[in-house]
Amino acid sequence: MSTPVHDPRRRLLLGAGGGLLLAAVLPRRAGAADALEIGMSGTSTGSEVWFRPRGLLVRPGQAVRWVNRDAGNVHTSTAYHPANGKPLRMPEGAKPWNSDYLLPGQSFTVVFDTPGVYDYFCLPHEHAGMVGRIVVAGADAARPYAATDARLPSAAAAGFPDVAAILKQGRVD
Repeated sequence: MSTPVHDPRRRLLLGAGGGLLLAAVLPRRAGAADALEIGMSGTSTGSEVWFRPRGLLVRPGQAVRWVNRDAGNVHTSTAYHPANGKPLRMPEGAKPWNSDYLLPGQSFTVVFDTPGVYDYFCLPHEHAGMVGRIVVAGADAARPYAATDARLPSAAAAGFPDVAAILKQGRVD
């Protein structure tokens, strides 16, 4: 039979130790430090712009951080969603995002909880084909969102990497 702990300092230390033990064995939610990174960039003349990688496979609960690495341009990471004035090209019920304009060196992070395919674009460069796709594990490999392709600029509709390639390779540059 154990003796009850009456010393408040000892009780605090025992409680903290139990919390540390729980933190070590329970799965962690992804934080900014665990985020996978997508670079936003372009040529020095601005004639070409891109996300790298364009396609990325993540696990549920994982964070993705977009970083503007373009010294002479602003970029956004904006979900294809009616809240952003675009057709829905992400799982129903998933929360849309819009980073707003990111200056060179700035970043923006989103945590992806719902399995599925998420398409996104750069607001000022969508017509130039600056689009990307994130696949959260558990997604179907079938070609998604074909019904909305005609509502996008042609360069954007042509710029999405194949879901099956993302599932197989983990990333598509």
